[in-house]
Amino acid sequence: MTVTSADPSTPAAAPRRRSILSGVLTLARRSPISAFWGVIAALIVLMALCADFVAPYPPLKSDFRAMQKPPSATHLFGTDQIGRDTLARVIHGSRTSLTVAIGAVLFGTTLGALWGLACGYFGGRFDMISQRIIEFLQSFPDLILAMAIAMALGGGLGTVIVAIAITRIPFGGRVIRSVVLSLKEMQYVEAARGLGASHARLMFRHILPQCVAPYLILATTHLGVAIVIEASLGFLGVGIPPPNPTWGNMLADALNAGLVPPWWLVFFPGAAITLTVLAFNLLGDGIRDLLDPRLRGAV
Repeated sequence: MTVTSADPSTPAAAPRRRSILSGVLTLARRSPISAFWGVIAALIVLMALCADFVAPYPPLKSDFRAMQKPPSATHLFGTDQIGRDTLARVIHGSRTSLTVAIGAVLFGTTLGALWGLACGYFGGRFDMISQRIIEFLQSFPDLILAMAIAMALGGGLGTVIVAIAITRIPFGGRVIRSVVLSLKEMQYVEAARGLGASHARLMFRHILPQCVAPYLILATTHLGVAIVIEASLGFLGVGIPPPNPTWGNMLADALNAGLVPPWWLVFFPGAAITLTVLAFNLLGDGIRDLLDPRLRGAV
């Protein structure tokens, strides 16, 4: 008698795709506003990825025949003081801002989550010293701390990412630590410990997967905060140096246009910041409502 074994890799991908699709449909059904803003956030990310193809002009190209002109058919968002197209700079600025925000959130929130995992699991003196360090970091306003770090390390893309990431570490550490403190007392963790599982296996195999939901919520909500901090650093002159287009640099350049800057040099970068932050924040609220069991069934 011959027994044919099924290929284990064949049915694994289909349920995963179905679960992702069902999660998206559930979010759209339960929270259509969050789903709408999720689509807006996806379009902004797509625009940043395809900036070279979407932008009507190169972001650094100057047209000295059309310096500081209001919006027109040729330049939909107008031009700045040296004739650069504002629409092209807003589009390319989205790439820079999202690169900084995503890099800072992935680095800072992930490092904070791992730190919180270790604090919640081991406890004791390590947890006490870690919490004092986290409280020290949280005693500074996010913008002041990021500005001090950026000024100490110098300007540049990597510097801004590190400066903003350090401000995200305490939040990820404290939230994940609180989750781990409740998870490590669960019966399945005690059973695994009784079977002789190592600390690494208990942390990364049994506890860490249950922290994915709060991590995703933190990551999406911190994206908006990171974008605001990056724009503020650029506006104050300690972010990514020009001529690289960023939304904060564009607002800072508008101040050089005169005592009362042209409205289009202020409105369009400001609207891009507002729209992006609002999209990611409301998407994070929808993901939180979807993943939090206590909010299921709520209006």
